[in-house]
Amino acid sequence: MPSERALWCTVPVPAGAGHGTMRADINDARSGAAQVTQIRGTQAGSGRPAGGAEGAGGTVAELGEFGLIAAMSARLPTGPDVLLGPGDDAAVISAPDSRVVATTDMLVEGRHFRRDWSPAYDVGRKAAAQNLADVAAMGAVPTALLVSFGAPPDLPAQWALEFTEGLRDETAEAGASVAGGDVVASGPIVVSITALGTLRGRPAVTRSGARPGDVVAVCGRLGWSAAGLTVLGRGFRSPRVVVEAHRRPEPPYDAGPEAAELGASALIDVSDGLLADLGHVARASGVRIDVDTGTLDVADPLRAVAAAINADPLRFVLTGGEDHALAATFGPDVELPERWRVVGRVLAAKEHGQTGGEPHAGAEPAVTVDGEEYEGPAGHDHFR
Repeated sequence: MPSERALWCTVPVPAGAGHGTMRADINDARSGAAQVTQIRGTQAGSGRPAGGAEGAGGTVAELGEFGLIAAMSARLPTGPDVLLGPGDDAAVISAPDSRVVATTDMLVEGRHFRRDWSPAYDVGRKAAAQNLADVAAMGAVPTALLVSFGAPPDLPAQWALEFTEGLRDETAEAGASVAGGDVVASGPIVVSITALGTLRGRPAVTRSGARPGDVVAVCGRLGWSAAGLTVLGRGFRSPRVVVEAHRRPEPPYDAGPEAAELGASALIDVSDGLLADLGHVARASGVRIDVDTGTLDVADPLRAVAAAINADPLRFVLTGGEDHALAATFGPDVELPERWRVVGRVLAAKEHGQTGGEPHAGAEPAVTVDGEEYEGPAGHDHFR
């Protein structure tokens, strides 16, 4: 759950652990490909693996570094934006706009996912989704991913290959492809992804453009992943629809470029919680944002989970992360498509404790709910 668009991510690697990259070494890896007798695609129209890889039993250590590289690369077709994919020292990505949108994010086993909670395929889709959503949140169109994959030597090879299938299918949903990456031995499974995108001639939509008088609108689901995490954390698997939402988010990738075309003044993906992420917009823009709870959609599955734990279902919607909906601010006269739900408004920032009048110099931006300060955490923070 990224709270900011990080620039660099590093992972400690055990001493003596080997590094392998999906590049020129792939030529040497072809000898290892014989260890994988057949690579299957996906079932037509399903987006799910059609039974996995035959002959991929055993562990990644038994498959070997180059056998693993070959097997993963064989499952990753490249799209038109990738001019040169796996098989050389670096990939070459088309950049006709002359600008490249870049973001990176990590998933660490035990922190972002658990193997007993999520199948490998879903972990792959989730890993891709959270990066692709950040590209869309700049108003850009995703073009390619670079994926670094760290795994313990005793990880079943089948897990790694099904994870790769998930990466492939989610990336294809956004119209992009995996252009290359790296594999390494590690303790827990660690995935680090760099996502690239193109603005197609448009200016980037940042967090800092919201202005008093704008409306706040959301496209996508809110609170579903948090409800699913709550269910899994209590040892249950239903309502299944929220569990699936946690395992595999569904970001509205095309809504980012759509927002840019509509003239959005600010844009962000909801990865840490609606209030937390709107807080990033408020601080960057120097404004105050007020959320109107009467406009929020609290779906029946969220109400069911909240009732089971005697909680307020609205908390899932306001503070739940990892749905990767897009939140944007627009001028008040912009006619929004139906899938964009207006959920609040942008106001001038006020000092804490001020109840009216014009904002003073040095006023603090804030996010309020129905005009009042929200009690409790606004969303996810990795170190709290």
